[in-house]
Amino acid sequence: MIKKIFSWLGKALLWFFGISILLVVLFKWVPVPFTPLMITRAIEHKLDGKEMTCSHDWEPLENISVNLQKAVIASEDGTFLKHNGFDFKAMQKAFKNNNKGRKLKGGSTISQQTAKNVFLWQGRSYLRKGLEAYFTVLIELFWGKERIMEVYLNSIEMGVGVYGAQAASEHWYKKEAANLTSNEAASIAAILPSPRRYKATNSGPYIAKRKNKIVRLMRYVGKLEY
Repeated sequence: MIKKIFSWLGKALLWFFGISILLVVLFKWVPVPFTPLMITRAIEHKLDGKEMTCSHDWEPLENISVNLQKAVIASEDGTFLKHNGFDFKAMQKAFKNNNKGRKLKGGSTISQQTAKNVFLWQGRSYLRKGLEAYFTVLIELFWGKERIMEVYLNSIEMGVGVYGAQAASEHWYKKEAANLTSNEAASIAAILPSPRRYKATNSGPYIAKRKNKIVRLMRYVGKLEY
């Protein structure tokens, strides 16, 4: 009986590794059509009896303003171009702050956030964090920084029912993602911790303060060389 259980677990792991690697390789070239979060949000709204329009328009990275690329690096992951998927200093800082009872600002990199958004469910658990680390290693290995940024900017939630840079640009500023200014890009990046709670336009003092800080930090990102 024990041998059968181990045999079944071994086969299940082989299938998991095979399918996960296949998906990562596939999405290196193919646009990600939807994410688990999009499905979750749609179900939540359906259960609440609300209609939700999902805006998600894929654009290649060259059609997304460099300003937005710099803005998300400045706000979410300052060492994105240097690390191999994990910022251990940021993780240690987040862990210490959490232990001290401070408001936790996660130490997740853009690579980790991309892995989570594309392949996994939301929430906090050791299993999900372990899988997140696994997929982070895979996308760093198979995709590289340029593709990770492209998938990230096309997949993340940037408003209620708004996913990706192009949809966000149209929703907040009625323009193409390629034409975002520094201030507009910083405003979108400023709401990313809670994109359903805050607004990129007509926002309050908290987002205005975050936006101004991001604009300052963008000056230090430098030329993007993926």
